Amino acid sequence: MVVEDDEVTVEVFTPTEFRVKWATQVWEEREAHKLRRAVFCVEQGIFLGDDRDAIDEHAQLLVAMVYVGGMPDQVVGTVRIHEDAPGVWIGSRLAVHAAFRNHSRLGATLIRLAVSSAHALGCRNFLAHVQSQNVPLFERLNWRSHREEMLHGRPHHLMQADLSAYPPCHDTVSGFVAQGKSSK
Repeated sequence: MVVEDDEVTVEVFTPTEFRVKWATQVWEEREAHKLRRAVFCVEQGIFLGDDRDAIDEHAQLLVAMVYVGGMPDQVVGTVRIHEDAPGVWIGSRLAVHAAFRNHSRLGATLIRLAVSSAHALGCRNFLAHVQSQNVPLFERLNWRSHREEMLHGRPHHLMQADLSAYPPCHDTVSGFVAQGKSSK
């Protein structure tokens, strides 16, 4: 995309493809935690300083990344999943970089891989505590709300995924590709 004003013409890179996968590299995990701090601590003010908790000790991080020239360049989305009890999986800390929230289907693709990869690992029930403003997104993705509740001083819904809408995904390293808006 070209941005022009009276004096300067600037080429602006607008990615149109993103890879959503399980975090497998230390830098991916570091950047995912950095993004979570930016969203949950700085932007939303839910946590003071850091949002990490005991769940991070055993949770699997998923990341959405921009690729440039076929190489991973930047983590722009993340979510974590963990098995809470045999067959019961929980998704939490879904975060997308502010600059990419309206650019593509990153949140939806992160949710899809989270549920589909847990499904491949024997998930029979996938739950998440979803901030109220995000309930419509989850409902469009075949989730249903069980109840409203307050968590961290914010209204949330305990929601459950319809696993029949999420075929098992065994290739969590390759993950999924999310298509962004064209730069044209």
